[in-house]
Amino acid sequence: MESTSIPRWNLSDVFPSLQSPEFAAAKESVSSRLRSLAELYDAVPVRKGTSCEADRLERVLRETNAFLEEMRTVMVYVSAHVAADSRYELAQANLSELAKVQTEVSKLTARLAAWIAGGDAERLSEATEYLRGHRHFLLRSKVLGERQMTPDEEDLYAELQPSAGTAWSKLHGNVTSTLEVEVRLPHGPRRLSMSQVRNLAFSPDRAVREAAYEAELEAWQRVEVTMAACLNGIKGEVLVVQRRRGWADPLDEPLFASSIDRSVLEAMLGAARESFPVFRRYLRAKARALDLDQLAWYDLFAPVGREREWSFDEAERFVLKHFEAYSPRMGAMAKRAFQEGWVDAEPRLGKRDGAFCTGLRADESRILMNFKPSYGSVSTLAHELGHAYHNLCLASRAPLQRSTPMTLAETASIFCETLVRQAALKTVGGEERLSLLEASLQGACQTVVDISSRFLFEREVFRLRQGRELSARELCAIMLDSQEKTYGDALHPEKRHPYMWAVKPHYYSAGRSFYNFPYLFGHLFGLGLFRRFQEDPEAFRAGYDDLLSSTGMAPASELAARFGIELSKSAFWESSLAVLEEDVRAFEDAVAGSKDG
Repeated sequence: MESTSIPRWNLSDVFPSLQSPEFAAAKESVSSRLRSLAELYDAVPVRKGTSCEADRLERVLRETNAFLEEMRTVMVYVSAHVAADSRYELAQANLSELAKVQTEVSKLTARLAAWIAGGDAERLSEATEYLRGHRHFLLRSKVLGERQMTPDEEDLYAELQPSAGTAWSKLHGNVTSTLEVEVRLPHGPRRLSMSQVRNLAFSPDRAVREAAYEAELEAWQRVEVTMAACLNGIKGEVLVVQRRRGWADPLDEPLFASSIDRSVLEAMLGAARESFPVFRRYLRAKARALDLDQLAWYDLFAPVGREREWSFDEAERFVLKHFEAYSPRMGAMAKRAFQEGWVDAEPRLGKRDGAFCTGLRADESRILMNFKPSYGSVSTLAHELGHAYHNLCLASRAPLQRSTPMTLAETASIFCETLVRQAALKTVGGEERLSLLEASLQGACQTVVDISSRFLFEREVFRLRQGRELSARELCAIMLDSQEKTYGDALHPEKRHPYMWAVKPHYYSAGRSFYNFPYLFGHLFGLGLFRRFQEDPEAFRAGYDDLLSSTGMAPASELAARFGIELSKSAFWESSLAVLEEDVRAFEDAVAGSKDG
């Protein structure tokens, strides 16, 4: 591995600093423009029960888009400072101020939906060229507006949120982030945070992994009553509010938010279910690689093989090479990202964990990640640059046309991640190939198998919560049953994880239920598109950028149809999963080869 410096991003070309007159002027402009927008909404007036005509609607949408574009740059600039250094008090203070702006914007967008719902959205969407470009937004707004409670009830619910669902979610986060665990490690006991304990799941030492697993379960048992209260509170609230808004089933609103219907969900979940035996083959092969008869839960993330170290420069060159091989436009975007300082990859104190990409202004993005000298970080870099490419394709759209559901948000990132992974697999062999295949399948298993278990768990919790609250013991039983239906005999029946419902923060959001299946959709949709690219590269390139530019302008099924894909049929999802089955076969062969060697 060659010596290299790891980059920090450049924000100074947006504003010189948070203390600069330029930033102060931009922030004041956002506040002033919000006041003007609110005055326009009052003057039109934009509210439930008033007439919604095309000329006034176009004016309102144009002004709303202009405000949202201006607000985005200021909001992302501040958020980027907080993400890069959570100790930066001035950034935190600015973020708190802007949160109030977002609250006011939410009130206006709710009024806009209610106003649109009172008109003929179909007719309005054909009235002018500008409104035709916002057809998808208008039709979705009509549905949301029709599902609102009375304005007073919606206002009351918004005001109660800090003391209701948001409070339960905050309690879950506070308890889990401050939970300390004593782990009886082979070299002696240590007191660790829960995040540190869970990171031990990646240790190459099985005794360390097992000790961490046992200590983790003991810790969750100590707080299970609190965790169950949080989950019951949130799911109970969701059931009441969805009923008052006219959603017949807890799945209906998440499906609408994801821009898919139930037939698509069922086709996708059915194909995933049929693939479980393939993933069990992977898990059994991993057990053989680790010289085990059967994996325990604490073996799922155990490393296999030996991987090389990567410098950031090597990662940059490798990703750039294969982006350029795909298309000049994708390559040029990646080169800009590196040359113009879009990427902050240096791990440091105060910087948030994980990785993300966010659109900043026009066709620019910023990427945060924490680079480690492993292929995993190369993959993360490709993934986040895929999001940046998606943002590039969306740049010509107005903010109300760019709103992409989570199901489609991973389309470019998974595609780019797969593009780079396939290239990497062609360049390595032996233990390094084994390690790369395992790391990829480990992530795929989480997305297909574990996400399926989370969906089954949440569906059953909602079904039972309609009648009464559920005890921690019952929640553990539902979790174990969900794991049995997905992992099956590939995992030791006595060494699973009954408290995964307490671990995952995704369950603890009143505003986003079933925060699981969109991940599965995004992963498989990206893989399926990659399969289409392999079959006919030139035809694929011709339509791919247009698809990415339209993810906020049409339902998922309509976009997929441009490539001849029927999302409600299992064939497409099976073709996506076939890409993963090829990796499973390659992994099985690599494990056999390592044993023979």
